[in-house]
Amino acid sequence: MSKGPIKTLVENRKARFDYEILETFEAGIELKGSEVKSIRQGKVSIKGAYADIQDGEVYLIGMHIAPYDPSGSFGHDPLRPKKLLLHKREIKRLIGKVKERGLTLVPIRVYLKGHLVKVELALVRGKRKYDKREEIKRRELEREAKAALKRAL
Repeated sequence: MSKGPIKTLVENRKARFDYEILETFEAGIELKGSEVKSIRQGKVSIKGAYADIQDGEVYLIGMHIAPYDPSGSFGHDPLRPKKLLLHKREIKRLIGKVKERGLTLVPIRVYLKGHLVKVELALVRGKRKYDKREEIKRRELEREAKAALKRAL
């Protein structure tokens, strides 16, 4: 069932370079009113953020939501841990994978799905330095091949 148009607010492109993405999940975020208004204005950063499992619940740590100016002194703490809303079976599955294999949960993007704020969470494994170099070489070769094709035509 579609909840409406999807509008991406912020994307973590560096995570796609630094990590090998194994699986992605869609999760809701438990937010305060001033946080939602600030996110809708695009004043959010997920750079350096990660998800942690504590007491059977998943929390997003390191996500910065700038204070909403009109809220004044009734605002929110910009770096407070935000609870992620996932199904119990998804949380149990994640607990097993994170503990067993040493994988990490990283937010890839924050977006609006209709009127709801969602986060795309990825189960990732860190890339080694040589993997990153190979990816850069591959992209460079593709770029050169496209340029050669354009010159040939």
